[in-house]
Amino acid sequence: MNRIQRALEALVERVDTPAPIVLVDVMQDNIDRMQGFAAQHGLDVRPHVKTHKCVEIGRRQVKAGAVGITAGNVGEAEVFAAAGFDDIFIAYPIWVAGTKGPRIRRLAENIRLRVGVDNLAAINALADAMGEEPDRLEVVIEVDCGALRSGAPAEAAGELAVAARKRGLAPVGVFTYPGHGSSGPDARTGAAQDQETALAIAVRSLSAVGITAEVVSAGSTPTVKFATNNVITEVRPGEYVFNDLNNTRLGACTEDQIALFVAGTVVSDWVPHQVILDVGTKVLGREGSPERGYGGISGTTALLSKLNEYHGFLPLPEGFRPSVGTVLPVVPNHVCPIVVNFEEYIVTDSTGTSLERWPVDARGFLN
Repeated sequence: MNRIQRALEALVERVDTPAPIVLVDVMQDNIDRMQGFAAQHGLDVRPHVKTHKCVEIGRRQVKAGAVGITAGNVGEAEVFAAAGFDDIFIAYPIWVAGTKGPRIRRLAENIRLRVGVDNLAAINALADAMGEEPDRLEVVIEVDCGALRSGAPAEAAGELAVAARKRGLAPVGVFTYPGHGSSGPDARTGAAQDQETALAIAVRSLSAVGITAEVVSAGSTPTVKFATNNVITEVRPGEYVFNDLNNTRLGACTEDQIALFVAGTVVSDWVPHQVILDVGTKVLGREGSPERGYGGISGTTALLSKLNEYHGFLPLPEGFRPSVGTVLPVVPNHVCPIVVNFEEYIVTDSTGTSLERWPVDARGFLN
């Protein structure tokens, strides 16, 4: 019996399903391991709180040695700033519209705030929003390294940094996201190399216009193991705190390092060789495919083959026959979408003897 199964067995009579269960000892080991890796390679850790959206977990990351946090949007940054976090990087190319200008200005007046930019229009909009004190806002130029998401060409970083400086903003460095490293186990090292190359070009681009890149920021959990080049100053992993099936398939973690699972109950078994769980898209999102599954049952080879909003379809492998009422540990393919569906975590340890409830503080803050 593995850690997840043992904890669930001890908790089964004390939780309603579906529910996200966090193994706090496994989570803490993940936090400490990442911090130790970074220290070994002279890197700062700036964890991405979009994965957990929980103030208590963020505090544990900072206590372990993180220099600050990464947020995905202004709302997340506001929640964590209100809780006392004073060094936040919004790693997203924000477009200032609606209330975002005044909100960013208030944040920058009270904490050290960095925001991502990848185009001239956004730079001008941010400078306008900051009014008479644009230098309070630090900007980090986002460059693309092959993920083909947001991010300017690495060669354009210097031009954008100059534009930011001319508008009174404080350009402090560059960042990128090697998202293509998640496409398969063999993609991780190549994506990390692409990241290193793009960041080195971007740093030279800034240097050529007389701007020092104090911050050279890299992601992510799948590629962080390879983000050790001396051009990089910090890493922004998020999923490492919980881990998931995707990261085990990529080789970025082991099954014993998965710290979050969803407790789900078998609610129907009429179809031969299949049961239905109370875990659907309202819980797991739609991460997966019929071939890869939409989540797995810890300790077995069983994979969810289909999801409706409230139904999880679980084909039964030979020798596995859970009855109606059985509570099963569902490990998600991708952990981040789980978090936004719940108001709190059920927190225990690998023995299942303790039980706490931690709020998902930034749940619902999407802009």
